[in-house]
Parts: sequence; structure tokens; C-alpha cells
Amino acid sequence: MEMSKQLPLDGVCVVEIGHSLAAPYAGMVLRALGADVIKIESAGSGDYARDWGPPFIDGAAALFHAVNHGKSSIAMSLSDPSQAESLRELIVRKADVVLQNLKAGGTEKYGLGADHMLALKPSLVYCNLGAFGTVGPLRDKPGYDPLAQAFSGLMSFMGQPDEALSRIPISVNDMGTGLWAAIGVLSALFRRQSTGVGEVVSVSLYETALSWGGMQIADYLASGVLPGRWGSGTAAIVPHQAFECSDSTIMVAAGNDRLFRRLCEVLQVNVLAEDSRFATNGARVSNRVELIDLLQHEFGRKTATYWLERLDEVGIPCGPIQTVDQVVVHEQTRALEILQKTEDGAATFVGLPVTFGGRRPADTGITPKLGEHNHLLTDALEETPLA
Repeated sequence: MEMSKQLPLDGVCVVEIGHSLAAPYAGMVLRALGADVIKIESAGSGDYARDWGPPFIDGAAALFHAVNHGKSSIAMSLSDPSQAESLRELIVRKADVVLQNLKAGGTEKYGLGADHMLALKPSLVYCNLGAFGTVGPLRDKPGYDPLAQAFSGLMSFMGQPDEALSRIPISVNDMGTGLWAAIGVLSALFRRQSTGVGEVVSVSLYETALSWGGMQIADYLASGVLPGRWGSGTAAIVPHQAFECSDSTIMVAAGNDRLFRRLCEVLQVNVLAEDSRFATNGARVSNRVELIDLLQHEFGRKTATYWLERLDEVGIPCGPIQTVDQVVVHEQTRALEILQKTEDGAATFVGLPVTFGGRRPADTGITPKLGEHNHLLTDALEETPLA
């Protein structure tokens, strides 16, 4: 089936009053789905992420290109009442959606808060992206992704039990919050089609982090036992982790009893599948350390290629642990055509992980210079005056 030339959000205008990663990531998603995204940046310095390098491309960090390509950039000082008023008028005239992740109270300070803007434009979908949520004792506390990982408990079960605490080395809560923002905005736009009325959508890094840890929290509330730290493994499935072969490390996920029996056959240790200590997943979890030691001994006898070929033959999920340089040239990555370039060829980034009719949105645009599209503000304000 051919993908329609019109993307789902064609005709939707998003004003992004954001910086760093959460709101810009949400704006990137909406832009890739067809929305026109107008990025509001601070005059002079712009989005903090412009300087989050090296590497830099055309004066801006590669990260900035990855999440801001295809947007328009308007630079202004919201502390100037006249410029804040101009932005209010732009939103009322043009915007369907506002994304904002300024510090708590920031948009209200400038007369751009959700209540005020919806009073001016009831059809507006207004999305707040915060640190700890809109209620509670920490509602005004600033926060970044590592703080959310620490405070939510995520870091408490990361890494190996005998190693120092570590964080997930990607901004999983910033990006996750951006995704929840996009989901909330899309839901609100869908409902607006029938009601004509907008609403306020609120998401936060802390709520996103709690959702990532949802299974561990549910397990703790049921058992009273704190989650362990299992390195490459997982708490509830064994064996489901990395094993060192004679030359490199591979990931093996024998996620049920049937796959475990096949794994024992491949390793030629069939007796383990019949051992009451390992016959069921629950038993394997209870006897994790002893079983992993036995399996590791067998994996260490031969090369990664040898084991991967035999595991693939019998349908056991497995794979090498690749480095990024291997990932970007792998034939599967290339087949997906998920690595995309800005239209000027300056930057390469990972595209939206969704296709429509088998085709990925490909209108990538270019990364805007700071204030490159200030004329859009003037053009909008010169149109028919507001009633």
C-alpha cells in the first residue's frame, strides 16, 4: 500500500517554547509527522543544546541537529513585554499546539501560561513538560534526566551488583517525556476534531521515569523485595543475558522452558533441562547464580560466531553486542533506511521509528540558524488583525 503524500499532521502548527531535549524531542516527533514547528529560542544564546558538543556541525552540536532539523527558529527575549505580546499574538493566530518546558512558572511569568492562552484561544492544545509534575512538594523543583533516574529508583537497579551505581547512558527520561508529550498532544488533537475544544496536557521526567520502572515497582509492592541488579540480565527471566564466548560476548534470550531446553541441546548439557533446579523459569530464577556459571563455562569453550550460528538454527533469540560503528553500517540498519540526512546533507540522524504504508516520513528539512525565521513573526502579525 502506498503511503499518502499527506503526512498525518500536515496543516498543524506547533509553537515550541523549549530548550535542551524533552520539548525539542516532542517537537521533532510532531514535525516528522508533518506539523509545522516554530521553535522559540532565547535571543543571543539560543537553545542550550546548540552548545552540547563536540561534535559540532555548522556551528551547532550534532545533538541539536538530530532533534531540531526541519523546524523554524524565532529568537526573542520573553522578558521584553512587547516581544512576549508578539508571541501571544502569533500563538493565537497560528498555533494549534504549544509545547513548553521552561522552569516552573516561567510561561506564567511572561503571560504565556496554559490558562491564559486557552482563555485567548480555547481550541489550543497546550503541553507542559516539567521535571516532577504539576502537583506535590517538588512541583517547582528543576530537574534533568540523571536526577530523574536517581530519584525515581531507576539507578538503584542498574549495573552489576558489585559495581558502583550507574545511570542509563542515554537521556531516556527526556526522550520518553517527549514521546508521552507527543502521545498526549495527538490524543488531544484527535478529541478536538469532535469537540472543537483544546486542553492542557502535562507530562514530566519523574512520571516518565516511574513508568519505566513500573514492573520493578509492581514486583516490590507485591513481594516487599527490592529489585536486584542483574547487569545484562533481567530479574524475572533466566537465562536472558550476555555470555562471554572464547573471543567476544553475545546476548542470549531463552525466555521460556522450551527455548531453555533447546539451549541445553545446543550446548550439549541436556541434563540441565531435566534438573529440578532449572526445569522451570521460576526454578531457574531461584537458582540463577549456579545455572549462569554452568552455562558460562560452556559458552566460553567456542567462538561467538560458532554459537550464534547454532542458536539461530534452532530459533533461540540471540545476537552480538555491537558497537555504534558496527550498527550504522549493518545491512539491517541500511535496509530500514532509518538513518536520514538533513536536506542540505550537513547532518545525519536517526529518523522516526515508524512507517506509513511501508514508508518512513522523509521530509527532513534543514537545521535552522538561531533566529533564521524571525520574519515569520512579522508576517503573522501583519495579517488580518485579531477580532
